[in-house]
Amino acid sequence: MAQAAAGKKNWFAIWVSVAVVVIVAVVVGLVVWMNNASSGPGAQPASSNINTSTGAISFGSGPNTVDTYVDFMCPYCGQFEKTEGDTIKQLVADNKITLNLHPVTILDRASQGTKFSSRAASAMFAVAESDPANAYAFMEAMFRNQPQESSAGLADAQIVSIAKGAGVNVTADLEKAITSGKYVKFAQSHGLPDGAKGTPTLAVNGTLVNITFNAKTDIVANLKN
Repeated sequence: MAQAAAGKKNWFAIWVSVAVVVIVAVVVGLVVWMNNASSGPGAQPASSNINTSTGAISFGSGPNTVDTYVDFMCPYCGQFEKTEGDTIKQLVADNKITLNLHPVTILDRASQGTKFSSRAASAMFAVAESDPANAYAFMEAMFRNQPQESSAGLADAQIVSIAKGAGVNVTADLEKAITSGKYVKFAQSHGLPDGAKGTPTLAVNGTLVNITFNAKTDIVANLKN
């Protein structure tokens, strides 16, 4: 009888150990899933003009590629748009280049905790997904209304207003995507290319170019066709 009782106790201990192992595995799995969910790229825009691997929004289909990495809080990016934007826009219209616009978020620290760079980049992706025909106009309007660095930036409602003023078809879904920061994590998951020192960063046909704020020198002179 004593041996039988001992046998029952051993089986009980074995099953308890198995249950504990299973519970621990489940808990570990949940922790890993939660960590991935919090640190992953989040929701991704679904549009043929957005490369979710590189975080680029494409305009045009020319044989040369021009990649620009810009932060909507960066004053030098604003200067780049003022000095080279018209040339870039014309090259896209003339089908000479494909512009790959990379909205980045490196200046979140310079917006008094509002994370304006991330919110603006998220809005750029949302507009490019919802109304690609007017995404370029939205980008231009964002720079025309660019807030000063180290300010609180623009409120979400102001960004929505800018989109409307740029001719974007702001549906209820798009407005929600902008005000909720739908693509903030996606924007934050993409950064500058290797060798870049800050924003703006320019690459023509895959080669980084030192920006002089002269489009003929920076872009036109580096085109192949």
